[in-house]
Amino acid sequence: MASAPTSAPSTPSVPLSALRVVSLPEQELVDHLSARVPGFRCVLWDMAGDPVGARADEIDVAVAPVAGPWIEALPAATRLRLVQLQTTGFDGVPEAVGPGLAISSAGWVHAAGTAELALGLILAAQRELDRAVLQQHDGVWRRFATRSLADSRVLVLGVGEIGSAVVDRLLPFEVEVTRVASRARTDERGPVHGADELPGLLPDTDVLVLALPASPATDGLVDARVLSLLPDDALVVNVGRGRVVDTPALTEEVVSGRLRCALDVVEPEPLPGDHPLFRAPGAVLTPHTGGSCTSYRPRVRRLLRTQLERIAAGERPLFLQQEGRLDVPAPGNR
Repeated sequence: MASAPTSAPSTPSVPLSALRVVSLPEQELVDHLSARVPGFRCVLWDMAGDPVGARADEIDVAVAPVAGPWIEALPAATRLRLVQLQTTGFDGVPEAVGPGLAISSAGWVHAAGTAELALGLILAAQRELDRAVLQQHDGVWRRFATRSLADSRVLVLGVGEIGSAVVDRLLPFEVEVTRVASRARTDERGPVHGADELPGLLPDTDVLVLALPASPATDGLVDARVLSLLPDDALVVNVGRGRVVDTPALTEEVVSGRLRCALDVVEPEPLPGDHPLFRAPGAVLTPHTGGSCTSYRPRVRRLLRTQLERIAAGERPLFLQQEGRLDVPAPGNR
């Protein structure tokens, strides 16, 4: 991701009240927000061409497109103070935009869709739906017994928006859920184990669900040693970031038949067409479709409206990953 120059961090901070010109990458979003959030000037800018309705150097807040080389457009937006992402992940963005810009991620926008897919992957793997589909294509009706999800021991690694949504959907299936995060703590749901406890928890895990962001602390976290601690026939599900898993180590375990996997994200992405996981009997793969579902559009509209309402009220934007030069209240304060 190419870097965009930003002003020196020593530049005086900017109050939220100064943010009034907002660019959006689609006309539908411009129309939706213009009709619902007074006090802001909403303009169209896909960050590939020139803005429509304002000059680039008038824009205070830019909602980035989901994909594309939008970082390259930032130098023209000299007034820009906040970049709002439409993705949950923000890996590489702070380094690319520099310390002067504030960055907000999409938080819960993709949580429901990604959690649904996680549950779907688990059920597909446990009940061998891929096997049934292959039989269907061959015109074969042959009954077979499968594993169940009920009574399974499920470890969810990552308790952010997506991990919490996964737990919400797992509990009605009568499973035993263990939650693990970077540090141990207790919340309204009970204990959260620390990552340092993983070696003692993995041997009693039937399904390992990974809902972690990419970061220096999580890159390669699930390596050969971690995988070796899982019991035979355990299922590894990844709906977070592919870089969290050592792909060669997981491939070796799955191809050997000792472990199974259900993956929406991989490293590298996409996998080459001749990769063994495409043909391994114990693998179920989806092409990074966790958030690509009908719940996305209404939720991103709701988030953007909420963000602008919070800015107008002088409140801290949600899911602020970097404050940049914005003068914002501390977390938990107005």
